[in-house]
Amino acid sequence: MSLLQVKNLKKSYVTKSMLGKDEEHPVLKGISFELPENKILGVVGESGCGKSTLAKVLTRLEEFNEGEITFNGRNLKDIAAKEFPHEIQMVFQDPYQSLNPRKKAWEIIADPILVTENISRAEAKARALEMMKKVGLLAETAERYPHQFSGGQRQRLGIARALMLRPKLLILDEPVSALDVSIQAQVLNLLLDLQKEFKLSMIFISHDLTVVKHVCDETLVLYFGEIVERAPSAKLFTDPQHVYTKKLLESAP
Repeated sequence: MSLLQVKNLKKSYVTKSMLGKDEEHPVLKGISFELPENKILGVVGESGCGKSTLAKVLTRLEEFNEGEITFNGRNLKDIAAKEFPHEIQMVFQDPYQSLNPRKKAWEIIADPILVTENISRAEAKARALEMMKKVGLLAETAERYPHQFSGGQRQRLGIARALMLRPKLLILDEPVSALDVSIQAQVLNLLLDLQKEFKLSMIFISHDLTVVKHVCDETLVLYFGEIVERAPSAKLFTDPQHVYTKKLLESAP
């Protein structure tokens, strides 16, 4: 069963020209795809192809112009604002930019349940500590602030926060690109473990083809806002069909 269905999705940005006229810049040009339950879909392509715009549209950070997005059998636009965080969450590229520097680690993780559920701070902290353990953070670090953590630890904080409401879909936008190579594998393996434990579906956006090959069941290739190829990852990386996919693979280090 498909958890997510995207049909003919179009997204454009409008800017003013030097003459003061509106100029439309299409970023997503009618893309369609499905994401089955409990699967990881990779989205790859060079900078400017529309990967991050797709993530923002799916998380309702931005509106789309045309098309339809169906999530768990419902139109994405019909899901109430209070309900939406329980369905879809996002992990951002830069963990430091996405964490509140004035809050302690446990408060950052507990924020989603403190906002959406009628519980005490003591109960919220207990649940945050439990989640910290699941993502590999020590309980004694709960009182620290973001700047007191390493980059990999901060990304674990972001992942923990995203999982507090038990979403069905986790969207990861370049989640390890800001991390040292030595830390990337640890975070990727953590994500795979959590995906199985929480029965998550994931959309994994990255320019790093090696990472996508390692974690994703299927991969779709975006080229200037269009899907030029989609296939099981094992097949796509060993037998690419589209000329752009071949060039993308050839250019990978």
